[in-house]
This record gives sequence, C-alpha cells and structure tokens, in this order.
Amino acid sequence: MQVQVRGQRARRWITFGAIAFGALFLVIGLILAGVSVSFLADAERARGTVVALEWRNDHSGVGREKRVKDKPVAYPVVKFTPADGTPRTFRDSTGSNPPAYEEGEQVEVLYRADSPEDARINGFASLWLLPLIFGGIGLVIAGIGTVFALAMRRRS
Repeated sequence: MQVQVRGQRARRWITFGAIAFGALFLVIGLILAGVSVSFLADAERARGTVVALEWRNDHSGVGREKRVKDKPVAYPVVKFTPADGTPRTFRDSTGSNPPAYEEGEQVEVLYRADSPEDARINGFASLWLLPLIFGGIGLVIAGIGTVFALAMRRRS
C-alpha cells in the first residue's frame, strides 16, 4: 500500500510539472507574440535590399563538440533608408540553411520611427517563428499533462 501511494504522488508531481512547464512555455509564446504585434502596430515600412549573407555556425554551449550534421546558417544583411534619409544596415535575427534570401533581393523592412536600428524583415520567420515554437511546445506539453491528470482523476 505504501509503494502505491508513493507512486501516485510521483505521478501527480510529474503531471503538475508537465502542466506548469507547458504553461510557462505557452506564456512565453504569448508574450513573444504580443511583442511582435506591438512592433507591427508601431512599425514604419521601407524597401530594403539584401546586401550580404552572413554565414555563422550557431553552436550554443561552451566546449560543445562539432557534430557532423552541423551546418552554417545564413543571416541576411539588409540595407534600407528610413524616413529620416540616413541609410542603415542591419543583420536580421533569423537565419536559415538554405538561405531564405539571396544577395540583391528586394525585401520589405519594418522599423520603429523613433529607433530605425530596431529593424526586421517583414517575413513570417522574423515575426512569428519564436512565438509559434514556444506556444506550440507549451500547448502540447500542457495538453499532455492535462490529459494525463484527467485520466488519473477518472481512475481514482
């Protein structure tokens, strides 16, 4: 009887942890989506040109050994002229392999009028990829934890 009670407590804690972890990721996804919506509401638009692709190996962690499948990622470097007339250049925060953009390609740039250095390419990945990843992971993990909790509740 004692072992069954301990096992039941452990399952409850694991279920609670999954729901809490999923809820945290879901909240982070919603916050990131709110940041994107806020940016879009205040953003000015300008035409820009991809002037270069900055290739980087994005390895996180100290002392991490290079794996065979690790490939460099291309970040577009974009030049645009905001309303103040001063040409600006920025590196987009979203990179990919294969590259999503080519050198010389025309893109629409979104920027804040009060700080043109805060600019992004008007594209799905730049605006919505992180909110979608965090929100999706959170929704799946919290959903699994909730289904497991409901199944445990019905069983008892």
